[in-house]
Amino acid sequence: MRIYVAGHRGMVGGAILRRLEARRAAGAEIDLLTRSSTELDLTDQAAVRDFLQSERPDRVILAAARVGGIHANNTYPADFIYQNLMIECNVIHQAFAAGVRVLLQLGSSCIYPRAAVQPMREEALLTGVLEPTNEPYAIAKIAGIKLCESYNRQHGTDYRSVMPTNLYGPGDNFHPENSHVLPALMRRFHEAARRGDDRVVVWGSGRPMREFLHVDDMAAASLFVLDLPAETYRRETEPMLSHINVGSGSDVTIRELAGLLAEATGFRGALVFDATKPDGTPRKLMDVSRLERLGWRARIPLEQGIRETYAWFLEQEEGRLRSA
Repeated sequence: MRIYVAGHRGMVGGAILRRLEARRAAGAEIDLLTRSSTELDLTDQAAVRDFLQSERPDRVILAAARVGGIHANNTYPADFIYQNLMIECNVIHQAFAAGVRVLLQLGSSCIYPRAAVQPMREEALLTGVLEPTNEPYAIAKIAGIKLCESYNRQHGTDYRSVMPTNLYGPGDNFHPENSHVLPALMRRFHEAARRGDDRVVVWGSGRPMREFLHVDDMAAASLFVLDLPAETYRRETEPMLSHINVGSGSDVTIRELAGLLAEATGFRGALVFDATKPDGTPRKLMDVSRLERLGWRARIPLEQGIRETYAWFLEQEEGRLRSA
């Protein structure tokens, strides 16, 4: 089986690729196709068409996307909507044109309305106003879902979508401005511990609740959904043959998350919460009952995942310092 993993150098795509490589090492007959962004520009329709027509994969996993935190989304909204729309349109349509019958697209929990009932069910899609800070990105990811739905309805393809909660783990982005909350705080606590600071200031009250899923769990869930028999996926996603939520099923407050990160990084100072800064959405928790009915649950506890992610982060920092 020839499987093309788009976005294999990203956090999620890399984790999926590692799992597929492990399957191949265990004896599965898999031919893995990858291309870096310098080798294949997924926003270039002609390049994507030529690649898929030439390689003719049996399955496509679309994990490529332009991603970032609130700062990046607010600063580059045009880049986020344009690049993600182009990637999805090119890969999904050209996959169909090349005869690919099975495709898995990865989205984001930001597709749901800002005021969606918690935990957020798949049926909440398009029932309310989106969070303004990442609306362009969310609209692009919704378009990806609807592309898959539409090709299934019109052409009888088996194109599936999974919507993950907040992800973290090896391969994450720890940039102080463009990263998400967990890696951003991890770097902040790490640097504060190394300097011997007596306090770390965290934006907001610390009361908002967030759900986190280790990227290795996300990779496992993605392949689980991809491997489902077509009739099973249809039965669980009818009538629109839409998407499936992927999450841990539990959440923590930002205050609790900060405590876990302080412990993992060895920070011994005070945690100060700046309530003059915005909290954002009070709670974001995915309803994962559909995926649990199908037989999959997350396995990596948050405390364990944070420890493992910090160990990976330290390895990368040491390597960077050695090469400097």
